[in-house]
Amino acid sequence: MSTITPGLPEDMDRQIIQAVSDEDVIASGSVGMSGLSDEILLCILRHVPVCDLLQNVAHACRKLQTLCHDKTLLTHVCLSEEYTANDVSLRPILRQLANHVQSLSLSGCYWLSGSTMEHLGRCRAVTYLDLTGCRLTSLRLSRLLSSLSLLKSLAFDVAPGFNSAQLSSEAVDSLSRLAELKQTLLTPSYGVVPCCAQLRRLALQFDIPDVTREGVGVCCQLMVSQSSVPHYQQLEEFSARLAPGEVNQTLLLLYLAVFSVHVPEHLRVFLVSIPGPNPARWPAATSLAQSLGHHGDLEALQLPRSWLDSLSLERALQGNSPKHLSFSRCPALWAQVFQSLLEGGVKDVTQLISLNLSGISHTPYPECTGIRGGEDQLHAGTMSRLAVLCSNLKHLNLMHTHYHHENTSGLGGETHLCASLAKLQHLRSLTLPACAVSDGLNTRHTSTHTTSPSSLLLGLKKAPRMGLQNYRPDTEPSEPRDSTLGLKQLLAGCPRLEALELIGPGFISALPRLEPCARACVEPRGMCAWARGVGDTHLAALEALPQLRRLTLAGLPGVLKGTGLVQLVKRCPDLRVLSLANLGSLKNMNYTLALLDTLKHCTQLQELRLEQPHLNANATFFEALSCCSRLQRVCLISRSGTFDPFGTEVFMECCRNVIMCHMFMGGTLVACRALQKALLDRFSAERSALSVVIYPLQHEDLPLVIRDIPLTLLDRITLFQSHVAQAPHLSSW
Repeated sequence: MSTITPGLPEDMDRQIIQAVSDEDVIASGSVGMSGLSDEILLCILRHVPVCDLLQNVAHACRKLQTLCHDKTLLTHVCLSEEYTANDVSLRPILRQLANHVQSLSLSGCYWLSGSTMEHLGRCRAVTYLDLTGCRLTSLRLSRLLSSLSLLKSLAFDVAPGFNSAQLSSEAVDSLSRLAELKQTLLTPSYGVVPCCAQLRRLALQFDIPDVTREGVGVCCQLMVSQSSVPHYQQLEEFSARLAPGEVNQTLLLLYLAVFSVHVPEHLRVFLVSIPGPNPARWPAATSLAQSLGHHGDLEALQLPRSWLDSLSLERALQGNSPKHLSFSRCPALWAQVFQSLLEGGVKDVTQLISLNLSGISHTPYPECTGIRGGEDQLHAGTMSRLAVLCSNLKHLNLMHTHYHHENTSGLGGETHLCASLAKLQHLRSLTLPACAVSDGLNTRHTSTHTTSPSSLLLGLKKAPRMGLQNYRPDTEPSEPRDSTLGLKQLLAGCPRLEALELIGPGFISALPRLEPCARACVEPRGMCAWARGVGDTHLAALEALPQLRRLTLAGLPGVLKGTGLVQLVKRCPDLRVLSLANLGSLKNMNYTLALLDTLKHCTQLQELRLEQPHLNANATFFEALSCCSRLQRVCLISRSGTFDPFGTEVFMECCRNVIMCHMFMGGTLVACRALQKALLDRFSAERSALSVVIYPLQHEDLPLVIRDIPLTLLDRITLFQSHVAQAPHLSSW
């Protein structure tokens, strides 16, 4: 469902500033709400949560009571992050919304009871309804659909025990008129898809474990007895996002069986994301690509690496003007992607707003200082042409790729990749490999790495000569140079970046979303010498992004003291989401003091994810974290980390907005369970949305514990993943 939180229009913004600050019109000390026009007040009230709007603001005065019930405020309602709303307070709000709301989203409201869902039947004018993550049985869904005859868009979870045979005839009739459907599949099932014959948009998320809690393998044989999926004659958009697991891939192929027989004539969006190095092949992918190319109205395309070859991809893009392209984990296809975009294969490249070319994280990278010419190597010249032609690009993901700039001088000097990307003036979100912001290897850094033998060649190299060393021209002392020139060029060209992810090549989280679990892995894989040179000065340079709201820094061993973090947050006051993982040395945490100072300046921070092998979450840490007064979600991950139970409770008492506290640390299972119980017993009554999970990171039952965490929290923060240039929200949800 759509989240109606638009920014202030420029003309309205000027009116507000003028109304408040114009000393000739309003005398000093007499400024009040009553002096503002209804239009300005409505624009302000649009940013007030609906629960506060109807429960508090509406009772302030008669004027506000009238404005709070204006149809422009109550037609489109999003309750997704209304964490203060509980079953008791939400029911009267739904009664007030009943005659107004047309678009309603409760996505991620995992704390609401199933009985509250039945009260949604009062909102008979609703046409768009998002219940993703809510507790909804097939019987409750049936009663709800029977009351919502105008429904055109539905999103919900297909949980274990769901039975489409329990849907009433009225519910089936409502489903037959749906134009949009989003299903999150937690169990093998078709859900309600067989009942929806007029679908134009279908979005599927597969999150089914391969084994049950009892250790029994899950299979898809039950699909045989269910109704066949209709031939989506009117389907325009299809998207499928899979969690790791064979069952998810098998179920996807069952959903795609229809496309092997018939490709919808008006299909313009086809997005399939399958994690893992070897996704199951789909024989009909080639014919689908050809069909998409013939229509000429392709908007978005994403296919797994094993589904397409270069020729099929060329045919799919030929003559189209896509807005979103994702070829994540498909470096072998990148040459064809660039050829289609740069050589006229794509009709209008200025339509492209989102591009994902992230590589493969587990590809090993040798410890060397030479330029590697692999397929995941970025070229500044090619990216420069791409930036010029795709001038409207807003979202770009280059994670797990490589770029190694040679610090050469003279006429033959290569243009830095960052200088090429600086031409993307409309860029809003960006993911880069750490080595891409390096200006090259200095002599001292190069000699250090070249003289330390690789474990593979140990004993095959000559030992370094003792005593007086041979003279080398490039070892002469030189003036210190600025190693952030390339990065500064990027920041100067893209000052309106709101989301930035800087991730070391080969970094894999201890709790990944789309990768095999690597909790036992300590050292980063695939780390190159260029990435090791990215440190505090580079982090400090990010202060040139005053509009930065989301920042991810992961796998940066060159961070020494973390002083750049402090300088960064001081100049980025609107930072809302901060994710730090494996900065500096992994044998000890060498930026603790800087981290504490950093947290004290994050006054707007709402979400913190911190992953470090040796994190000491003591009382001092939680005292600094308490300065983040707006914090809502916090996740700490540390293989050998420790925590202070009393400090944790004091922090939760100080930060009353915190509704999620996930800690996967060291320590005993008894200590973790004791703290988890203490927090739940003390704060659950006043925070209905509270999710507390404290568990040893190395425990063998951790996967079962993670399975019980609400999926919306796993996707958002707990499990590490990139959030840049992912599947676009082209539909109304």
